Order: sequence, then C-alpha cells, then structure tokens
Amino acid sequence: MANLKPTFGAFNQGAIPTIACFIDKTTKTPLGVNLDDLIAAMQVYVDQHVVPVWGTPTKLIKTTGFLKNAWAVVFLDNADQPGALAYHDLTPQGLPLSKVFVRTTINNGDLVSVSTSHELVEMLVDPAINMMTTGPDPKIIYAYESADPVEALTFNVNGIPMSDFVYPSYFEVFHKPNSAKFDHLGKVTRPFQILAGGYQITFKNGKWGQVLGSVKKKKHFAQEDRRGHRSEIRKGKKWVKTNEREIARLQRQAY
Repeated sequence: MANLKPTFGAFNQGAIPTIACFIDKTTKTPLGVNLDDLIAAMQVYVDQHVVPVWGTPTKLIKTTGFLKNAWAVVFLDNADQPGALAYHDLTPQGLPLSKVFVRTTINNGDLVSVSTSHELVEMLVDPAINMMTTGPDPKIIYAYESADPVEALTFNVNGIPMSDFVYPSYFEVFHKPNSAKFDHLGKVTRPFQILAGGYQITFKNGKWGQVLGSVKKKKHFAQEDRRGHRSEIRKGKKWVKTNEREIARLQRQAY
C-alpha cells in the first residue's frame, strides 16, 4: 500500500498545544485573581477534569505576549480598549486565540476565572469554532460549545471557581434521560438540556441564533456585550490573524 500523507484536523498537528496566557499592556482592570494562581488552577482543571473526559491535554504558561507555535489566551479590558480588536480571532501564526474581557466580565457580575476556564474548555474541544451536530430537532444544527449550556455553574479548583462543562454524551441524542453523565457537575439529566443559566447556539434556516435556558437568562444575555465572543466568530465572517504591529502601535498611543 502506498505511504499516504496523513490528514490532520483543524489546528491539530498531533502535538499537545501550549497556550500562552498574558495580560495586554493596556489592560487596567484587575483580574480579581493572581494570574499565576489562575494559570495553575486551570492546569489542574484541564489535567484532572477536562482531559479524562474530552482527551484534550494542553500546557498553560504565563507570558508577556504571543509565543511562537503556541495558542493564546489574552486578557483585555473590553472590546473598546486600544488594541483589543487588533487581536482579532487568531494568533499571528493563525492558531487559536481566546480573548477574556476583564472589565466586561466583571460588569456582567461574573468572575474572570470562570469566564477564562469557560473559554479554555471550549477552545480545547472546538479550536476552529466550526464543530456542529444534529440534535433533538431535525431542522436545527447545534453548535459544539462545551460550556454554554451550563455556564452559570461552577466548582472550585485550588480554591478558584472554574466553569462547569458538558460531556460528549451531551451531544449524543440517543441517550435516554439519566442514563449517562452529561456534565461535570451532574446537573444535566438528558442530551441537549439547557440549564436555567445557560444557552445553546443554533443554526436554522440559514441563520444563527440561540436558545436561552430561562427568561432571566434571556434578559441577561440581551444586555451582554458579545463582541469578541466565540459566537460572533461562528457567524461566517472571514477569520483574521492578530496584527502584532498594530497592537504595538495602539499600545504606544494609549500611553
């Protein structure tokens, strides 16, 4: 048989990714948690909780900026701060990038550690933000987001709150209620269930939308600043790499 060249999935070159975690130089809002402690807690979160379920190992490291061949998590005040949108959707090398808007998160009444772990588990499960699946309604396609349906639930790792997340079984509609574990905290009882504080991104009749878990969540969701969120990237726009020169220029202006 001919020696065939392997085909790899999106962003997956057969190696465990390194994720560079750093605070943008113009970010003024305190995280509410020490960055070193947050990174250490998230490493345990991945190693002990996410990897046994999803098989998505990674190495998280603290940096002062982008690292060659590494994915990234960057902390910004909000989408209006100088340089925020210059980060765009991907690292300068075209690798996965998550943006955590600190001031926006805090103004929403949420914790930075929860928002960051939420972004982290979703980035590991679906780094290209392109995974979709069928579900209980044959007319709807459901986004493969691993934290959105349970995003109001948390548990502590090293004393720091982390986001709950769903299991692969959550997206397998053939499971009967209470026949499997569907999320890490065991609060979901059936596939595709959306808890009161969660939501699900959907695609129907050529349009993106979302199903909210409760009236309270619907009101809260409508008030959120969604710019830079993964759901915005799903809407079919062209992906753009981060421009380090533009970031540096804007950072100089900020000072």
